[in-house]
Amino acid sequence: MSQRSRVGIAGFTGYSGAELLRILKGHPDVDPVLLEHRAVSDSELPFGETAPRFPFTPEGLKDSGVELVFLATSLEVSIESAPMLLDAGLKCIDLSAAFRLRTLSNYTRWYNVEHPRLDLLTEAVYGLPEYFREVTKLARLVANPGCYPTAANLSLRPLIAEGVLDRAAGIVCDAKSGASGAGRKPLLKTHFCEVTENVSAYGVLYHRHVPEVLLTSDLQEYEFSFTAQLLPVHRGILETIYVRTMEPMSHSDLTAVYEKYYKDEPFVRIYPEGRLPDLSEVRLTNFCDIGMTVDPETRRVVIVAAIDNLVKGAAGQAVQNMNLLLGYDETSALL
Repeated sequence: MSQRSRVGIAGFTGYSGAELLRILKGHPDVDPVLLEHRAVSDSELPFGETAPRFPFTPEGLKDSGVELVFLATSLEVSIESAPMLLDAGLKCIDLSAAFRLRTLSNYTRWYNVEHPRLDLLTEAVYGLPEYFREVTKLARLVANPGCYPTAANLSLRPLIAEGVLDRAAGIVCDAKSGASGAGRKPLLKTHFCEVTENVSAYGVLYHRHVPEVLLTSDLQEYEFSFTAQLLPVHRGILETIYVRTMEPMSHSDLTAVYEKYYKDEPFVRIYPEGRLPDLSEVRLTNFCDIGMTVDPETRRVVIVAAIDNLVKGAAGQAVQNMNLLLGYDETSALL
């Protein structure tokens, strides 16, 4: 029987960190360890939680025996913490946006942050397994993708790579997310009274996740219009993406393009003609479901993609990357 791996979670009281803990407790080969990067009271933990806890310090990491750490922390904390982990010889999967972009200028523009570690920006692997699986296996530092870009890139990259889209017609992505996407920290905009019986748009054109889509799907900013909207639900992302094809294409033609890229992918499901995904299909799963409606005469295509923002959009994809880094079956604890 192989030895079990100990993996740490920093930021375990947030929504993504708590989801990591839930998933990892069902992993056949892994034991989760809680790493306290700030003072945490017992009231912040699920009742009866027994996972071992250590301070998130070099000494605490050594005592914990972990070989990999998830950073479910803010961008600022991740920028500060990742070098400590790498210097200690540990692998790191960061769920924040701290290492997703490749240039300092991108961080200054989109996050208003002066990023101090260009070396780690260029080293970090963007952890979208469907496209970067092999380099992820060799990585020390994995930048877990954002939730919105995960659904958008899985929907768009095959069509762009195969040259079937009329990019001059523009790509419009209307993306809706549950309130957990804003994190657990109390904010006026996510207060129950603000969210319930309401839908609101935010980050129009300039949402911080836009550059991840541009970089990963090889788009120019003027080609891609993105609007995020907040839904009065706990979890889930539904993206409706409007495109035109270069030539008239049928539903089966476009399905064949997706199947070329995803026929062997365990977590991408392409829907048959006449069906579109919704949030209930993906809740608490690591799936990205993609469906479409096609009008060949006008070359219009409407793509609908659904994910659980806390699973495929965060913790589940992070565990998928962990499985690759530690040599486990990629689907362990996720199917």
